[in-house]
Amino acid sequence: MNPAIQQQVADLGIEGYLQQHQHKSLLRFLTCGSVDDGKSTLIGRLLHDSQQIYEDQLAAVHADSQRVGTTGEKPDLALLVDGLQAEREQGITIDVAYRYFSTSKRKFIIADTPGHEQYTRNMATGASTCDVAVILIDARHGILDQTRRHSYIANLLGIQHFVVAVNKMDLVEYSQARFDEIQEQYLAFADQLNPGLSVSMVPLSALEGDNVVNASDAMAWYQGEPLLSQLEAIDIEKSRGTGAFRFPVQYVNRPDLNFRGYAGTLASGEVHVGDEVKVLPSGLTAKVARIVTFDGDREFAFSGQAVTLTLDREIDISRGDLLVRADDDVAVGQRFDADVVWMTQTPLAPGREYEIKLASKKTSAQVEALSYGVDVNTLNTHDADTLPLNGIGRCTLTLSEAVPLDTYHDSPNTGGFILIDRLTNVTVGAGMIRHVAETQPQTTSSFSAFELELNQLIRKHFPHWQARDLRQLG
Repeated sequence: MNPAIQQQVADLGIEGYLQQHQHKSLLRFLTCGSVDDGKSTLIGRLLHDSQQIYEDQLAAVHADSQRVGTTGEKPDLALLVDGLQAEREQGITIDVAYRYFSTSKRKFIIADTPGHEQYTRNMATGASTCDVAVILIDARHGILDQTRRHSYIANLLGIQHFVVAVNKMDLVEYSQARFDEIQEQYLAFADQLNPGLSVSMVPLSALEGDNVVNASDAMAWYQGEPLLSQLEAIDIEKSRGTGAFRFPVQYVNRPDLNFRGYAGTLASGEVHVGDEVKVLPSGLTAKVARIVTFDGDREFAFSGQAVTLTLDREIDISRGDLLVRADDDVAVGQRFDADVVWMTQTPLAPGREYEIKLASKKTSAQVEALSYGVDVNTLNTHDADTLPLNGIGRCTLTLSEAVPLDTYHDSPNTGGFILIDRLTNVTVGAGMIRHVAETQPQTTSSFSAFELELNQLIRKHFPHWQARDLRQLG
């Protein structure tokens, strides 16, 4: 057993320890930044100095450090996180690595994301579920393109709290002047992001342990709290909010003739037995009869819980439908504007069709227009005909059918989506709905019904032919 946990169990007893652990708040955060800024080493130092490493793990790190380590005689704590063989051989992070640890004040889930530009898609994946972004900057190199790109993507994904860790201060002789210079530059960049963004700065050395868990004697000029103390103190409950009730149906549960339930995870809000709900896109209403869970029936459920709802009357509901409150006015449409992060070598181009996944709903979408691209260095927008790998831009998309649409600001879980290549089934982009646009009126087509139907079948079953949609040609 971990010595720290063993001591807590001895002091509180097993029941007291479990009760204390159960009621701690949970913070999800990611580490991001450019290549070799020390993200994995920082997480390893957090785990080590907060006494979250087992003795056999530490022994394995010491052994592996002699073989593939990059820190000389010292144990390479990054190896606690970089588990893939390719990561250890190259000394980089490729996949998103998740680690769990807890302190006396809070529980944490860390997402260690890669810094290389070609793995930006993995960083966006890791950031999508996090409350806080810890953005690392190498004190020697300062703010780089990837630092700005990761900051902008984290901001796009709605993360409200940034902790900017200026790492490797030991390599610049713990210079206050260097830290102040980087702080001034980053805060000037952050002023261009969302006005409600909270940014704090901390100088540290992950390798030496300065200002990670414990305050640094080498940087007495820094009067703020160490990184871990800041993470323990961040209030995320206000930024989370409860939101409006959203329940994407993932599965219709029909084990026998006497039971029909609708299974899924509450994306936001809460629901009680007896609440009147509306099914979208059909608009039919019913009352919640039961809330069924593995542990038995409940009187209410809240955001994040996986439950099965039964209704007081039989109505047509299938996977991909969305349950909302009966009096909630949710837009149902086929057209919207979205910010898109592009994740594949083949550029995004207007006119292309993709599969789109919105919550549990999967359908087809066409890129109607690319309004602009974003320069991550200046955050200025520019005209663009295509969106390249790791490009970010504002697009207008048209769906093949009407679906309920939330903006990402109102409901991240139902306002975000991914785009999937229809031929390879690879995720090629991730997006956030910013505005639900009015569906353009249908114009009289010069093509016959047979030609339109044949065109639709060709586009569905032979996407590699890249056939244009005849409805767009008039």
